[in-house]
Order: sequence, then structure tokens, then C-alpha cells
Amino acid sequence: MEIKENGFVFSDDRNLVDVKAVHHYLSTQSYWAKDIPFELVHRAIENSLCFGIYKDQQQVGFARWVTDKATFAYLCDVYVEEAFRGLGLSKKLMSLMLFHPDLQGLRRYQLATLDAHGLYEQFGFKTLENPERQMEIVFKNLYSENAKH
Repeated sequence: MEIKENGFVFSDDRNLVDVKAVHHYLSTQSYWAKDIPFELVHRAIENSLCFGIYKDQQQVGFARWVTDKATFAYLCDVYVEEAFRGLGLSKKLMSLMLFHPDLQGLRRYQLATLDAHGLYEQFGFKTLENPERQMEIVFKNLYSENAKH
């Protein structure tokens, strides 16, 4: 899938993803993957359904779904470079991703966010109906040098 609009290209072509640019953003600017090693970002991209936003062939946004393409999809690593925020790019990206043929008819779409609830609510996401049913194992600050394992 590819959409061109206002000089931006939105695409699910994994070959267009600038892994170095995505790694740089995630490892230096994100709150969820600070200091993540390049090899892990590369492997995550290789094993996910990825979407990019490009301007003049440069990566300005990214998102990926971890999915079995049958019943479940988890949205993660969503970002738009700061210089390109406020242009509606994340809304356009969400629209493209949710209508992707590989993500139709799933039982559950899930994500976690610190500060973008308003964006995702526009696309039908809501807080967990039964949070007591959800469980997790979390390794905080896993990628930092000071992480205790």
C-alpha cells in the first residue's frame, strides 16, 4: 500500500524503511525504547508489519504492528519527527494502517501510550475493558547501561 499526499509518501514497503533513522529516533528520542541496540530495532522491523512516512525520500515517521494477521495486532514504535508534527501525518498513518488488508477481521488491536490517547481514541481505541485480565512482564530500562537484570 502506498499513498502520496501533500509531498509525503505513506507506505507499508519495508524496503523503504531507513532502519538507521528509526533506530536513532527510538534510541535517543523515545521514552519507551531509550538506548535500544540497533540489532534489536533491525530484527523488530524484519518481523513486523511496518509503515513509514517519507518526505523527499527521508524517513519522517514510522509505526509497526506485531501481528499474526489472523486474530491479534499490537501497535508500537509510532512516531513522527518533531519538525513534522501538527500536520495530521499521524492521523493519515493510522487511517492507512487500520485499513491495511492484513489487519482486517482481527479480534483484538492493542497498543500502549503515555500521551497520545486522543489520537488513538479517534480510531476506536479505548482503555481496557477488563484490565484485570491483562498481565505483563516488564523489564524497565532494559537497554540502558545501568539496567539491573
